Amino acid sequence: MPGFLLEVGTEELPASFLSDALVQWQERIPQSLEANSLKGESVQVYGTPRRLAVLITGLPSQQADREEEIKGPPAQAAFKNGQPTPAAIGFAKKQGVELDALSVRPTDKGEFVFVQKRISGRPVAEILTELIPQWIWGLEGKRLMRWGNGDARFSRPIRWLVALLDQTVLPLELVNGSKTIQSDRISQGHRVLHSEPVTIAQATDYVTTLKSAYVTVDPEERANLIKEQVNTVAENLGGYTVIYPDLLAEVTNLVEYPSAVVGKFEPEFLELPTEVITEVMVIHQRYFPVFKPDSSEQELLPNFITISNGDPKKSDIIAVGNERVIRARLADGRFFYEADLTKPIESFLPQLEKVTFQEELGSVRTKVDRVVKIAERITTQLKLTENQSQRIQRAALLCKADLVTQMVYEFPELQGIMGEKYALASGEDGEVAKAIYQHYLPTGASDNFPETLTGQIVALADRLDTLVSIFGLGLIPSGSSDPFALRRAANAVVKITWFYNLPINLDELLAQISTDFAAKYHKDGVSLTAALQEFFLQRIRTLLQEEKQIDYDLVNAVLGENDPEYTERALKGLLDVRDRALYLQQIRNDSTLDNIYETVNRSTRLAAQGDLDTKQLEPTTVVRQELFQKPSETALYNALIESVPQTQAAQQTRNYQLLVAALAKIAPAVSNFFDGPDSVLVMDSDPAVKRNRLHLLGLVRNHARVLADFGAIVKNL
Repeated sequence: MPGFLLEVGTEELPASFLSDALVQWQERIPQSLEANSLKGESVQVYGTPRRLAVLITGLPSQQADREEEIKGPPAQAAFKNGQPTPAAIGFAKKQGVELDALSVRPTDKGEFVFVQKRISGRPVAEILTELIPQWIWGLEGKRLMRWGNGDARFSRPIRWLVALLDQTVLPLELVNGSKTIQSDRISQGHRVLHSEPVTIAQATDYVTTLKSAYVTVDPEERANLIKEQVNTVAENLGGYTVIYPDLLAEVTNLVEYPSAVVGKFEPEFLELPTEVITEVMVIHQRYFPVFKPDSSEQELLPNFITISNGDPKKSDIIAVGNERVIRARLADGRFFYEADLTKPIESFLPQLEKVTFQEELGSVRTKVDRVVKIAERITTQLKLTENQSQRIQRAALLCKADLVTQMVYEFPELQGIMGEKYALASGEDGEVAKAIYQHYLPTGASDNFPETLTGQIVALADRLDTLVSIFGLGLIPSGSSDPFALRRAANAVVKITWFYNLPINLDELLAQISTDFAAKYHKDGVSLTAALQEFFLQRIRTLLQEEKQIDYDLVNAVLGENDPEYTERALKGLLDVRDRALYLQQIRNDSTLDNIYETVNRSTRLAAQGDLDTKQLEPTTVVRQELFQKPSETALYNALIESVPQTQAAQQTRNYQLLVAALAKIAPAVSNFFDGPDSVLVMDSDPAVKRNRLHLLGLVRNHARVLADFGAIVKNL
């Protein structure tokens, strides 16, 4: 079965485009083949800075023949008195069939004429010739460019094209204005190490042929080579390195023939904070730092490892050039660091007035004042001590001060990190200093959370201010657009609260902060609060389903479906909604839920016809014993009385096992009430008796509602 190779040769592609293009082709090319009734045994996508390639093995030589049913005109238009009309004759002629090949079949819209046609498969070469331009020009990316005098757009100019079906060149042209690129079997090797053109004999020789020309086309293989070389070099230097995933991905897509080069710098630069040096190396220079082994903290050696795409024999020359660059970078860093240390961190606060947070919201200094106030509200909710409160207020005040330091201005990625360093140097409390750094956490899905209570509270306050302020301006995320990362901010609020079991009342906080914002900026505080509540409920729903792996119907059951009581409860008690969802999933998994489901659901359906308040748990105030006519009523009443202490304890402690045990104990009494020898007719002709019995069932429902809305739970099959 044929193998097919396509290679698009280019000028050096940006690493980010190459990474995205590989993903796009890996997804789209198999889909494109399948849509054309073609399927290869394997589709392998390759890429280097100078090329994108796909190697498809096991393709059929042509599409399989297929049967296709084609719908024609309505039967009443195609035939009159059993004779074909011009409509039928024209349809048959168009499809290339005789009239007796037509058939009439009923459809949802009446009877229509159909024809069954056998369509011969097309040669694979013909189909590929049509698909290849779509694969190339369909690639998406940032800042695509035009070149020459044509309108074609690609990340970088296309210089050659290889298209081989087994040993045969597939004739193909890419036209760009006056420039035409014709397919061939000629590729290019490494720009430095192999300057001669490379001839590829057949498609499946691609990887080995390019490797002989010093090009490793497989990104995964290049990444493994880089990791192996970097680790070996670090060990030879007497240390170790960290393989940062983003750095590895970038350098992998910047080289075709990777070779590790060792550089060094003056040991006195090690007096700089480790974070500054690694920032310069990793983010700005794409170097791997080398750390001392067995150190309690990450201490650096005065070396770095860079991945070269040049001649390994000239590594010494390459190292000298890189050393010159990093020496200048570190010298700048030392100057900024020493200049910043001449002033206490608090002295930077006035300069925050000159930094705009958002045009309509004013400066970062104004934001800091809001964060301080919100942090105070959270502190009050949590009933923290005076010492804790003072540390939180101080950390909130200083949390953005480092944004106007020279170091952070030059290296923005160090925000928070330098704040902690400068706060400690200024004599600030250690927890206050740490909170300045930690209040930015988590920065991503896999990041750590703030470790200290001070950091946690400031992190919550900062994000809540951003959410309320941006929502207050009407800049609510829609679709995939979220320029202020509000979804991430809301997720962080919920996740920090859950991780550290912080008993905050989010509902109250949102109302308070929204009211303050509305008063200052002349907005509608009620509408703002409602929008934020809905937004947080969406985030809670997503986190429960995607991160906590809770079934969708159980999430509906704890959040309520259009039930204000549940939604309000979820926002007032983030810990409670988490615990109820987790417990529901647990009792579903161990089948405990099945034992109480029918009892609760049947009671709930009937109770909806009554008028009992859903928060009522105590039978003595709403049920009249003198109206009982059967022992089953008395038994259910007594069972409900016994359940009240357990349900109340479950509410107070969030130990919902107590509640489920109480419901399981009630179940036999409910079953006897409905179907036992002493069963009753709930919808009695006497309105008082009917209401009394509905109240009994309403109490069963209400006890269950403390855990969830059982009406939203889908019964297990």
